[in-house]
Amino acid sequence: MLYWLTNFSDGGDVFNLFNYITVRAGGAFFTALIFGFIFGRPLINLLRKRQGKGQPIRDDGPESHFAKAGTPTMGGVLILGAVSVATLLFGRLDNPYIWLVLGVTISFGAIGFIDDFAKVSAGNARGVPGRVRLLLGFVIAAVAGGVAIYVHPEELQAQLAVPVFKDVLLNMSYIYIPFVMIVIVGSANAVNLTDGLDGLAIMPVMIAAGTLGVIAYAVGRVDFTDYLDVHYVPGTGELLIFAAGLIGGGLGFLWYNAPPAAVFMGDTGSLALGGALGTIAVVTKHELVWAVIGGLFVVEALSVIIQVLYFKSTGKRVFLMAPIHHHFEKKGWAEPQVVIRFWIIALILALIGLATLKVR
Repeated sequence: MLYWLTNFSDGGDVFNLFNYITVRAGGAFFTALIFGFIFGRPLINLLRKRQGKGQPIRDDGPESHFAKAGTPTMGGVLILGAVSVATLLFGRLDNPYIWLVLGVTISFGAIGFIDDFAKVSAGNARGVPGRVRLLLGFVIAAVAGGVAIYVHPEELQAQLAVPVFKDVLLNMSYIYIPFVMIVIVGSANAVNLTDGLDGLAIMPVMIAAGTLGVIAYAVGRVDFTDYLDVHYVPGTGELLIFAAGLIGGGLGFLWYNAPPAAVFMGDTGSLALGGALGTIAVVTKHELVWAVIGGLFVVEALSVIIQVLYFKSTGKRVFLMAPIHHHFEKKGWAEPQVVIRFWIIALILALIGLATLKVR
């Protein structure tokens, strides 16, 4: 919105600053951060008042988690509010990628909100049936895939870019939208599975958002893509503003989610943020690189899949408990140890993924 102030610029005044994506990204970061600080405590008080007993704690979870009973959930509303306000304020509203990512984020947030509300209302950890959540998620992702094809340059439509190799595109044709559905829904649910300890999911989400924001900015500039030998996707640079807003909103949320958490993000936040990251990967043609950047989320999801399939076939367990962060808790790691070590892993994987921009 503030970008339109450039219409009043003569090129040498303060309005001209809004021409620069980096300046607007900085504004989005601080706006989202301040939003989180201002509205965090009132939101927590409201959620605590409305929810009573807070988020239901799994009976089969680690014993240390029973002490968290009474902590309110749906804190993801704070992040979504922060990133939405920051993006709408500093992003170019004539950019289709901004609306695509925001639309997916809010839609998945709505699914998560309904699920959290069902859990709190019923007083158990079941919520909306998993099949219903998956179906709704796949519908949203299918629409997002169709929009992505429409707004991408013709030469990139329904194409899968292969990292490391120069100018390699695989034409996925009719299977592109199903592929996008798997990427976005898989991302949303992988982040959801990771959100099991105080602060565990939000920091890797911010790290991934920062990395994907840099990639979006790079592939949206023709001079950068020429130098890096990556595919040019005009307009994606604006997604750096969304990513900056997500980081600012995430830090504002982490202020209250740091152990011991005053609020959980719930499915409202985790599904929305995971869907957003998957969509940015699709838009920037970095779906395969996203599997590396979000490797921590991939491992968390795989640990659940492996555990379920192995148990059904043998009656035995591979991990002491899934997702895998609970396995390490069962092995005696303190919760802060698990969280910080997983943060380190997420940062390493993000740097590896970022390096693929240059390695050709």
